[in-house]
Amino acid sequence: MLLDEIRTHCLAKKHVTESLPFDEFTPVFKVYGKIFLLMSLDYPVSINLKCDPERAISLRETYNEITPGYHMNKNHWNTLQLEGNLRNNLIIELIDHSYDLVVKSLPKKHQGLFNS
Repeated sequence: MLLDEIRTHCLAKKHVTESLPFDEFTPVFKVYGKIFLLMSLDYPVSINLKCDPERAISLRETYNEITPGYHMNKNHWNTLQLEGNLRNNLIIELIDHSYDLVVKSLPKKHQGLFNS
């Protein structure tokens, strides 16, 4: 999956912003100030996504391209290597899962803005 496709998918979601808080090679996507995706433009090209801890373990056991989150909490984050054999629909599903987890963790006043 191309990074431009991932970027477009993320920015189409409600209340998402993109920034470069670390360096020019690591775009970060946030919803109401909370990170749900980090993209590494350096080789190897990868993304970090938040994930339910049990599902994170299952994904790592199933796919060689999915490993514990690089520089992140290993229980809650996975790194997906994008130059492997991961299907595009799985990548999109995991991006959506990460976004949904972060939205569910937002204060109630912000969560209500996603139902409209």
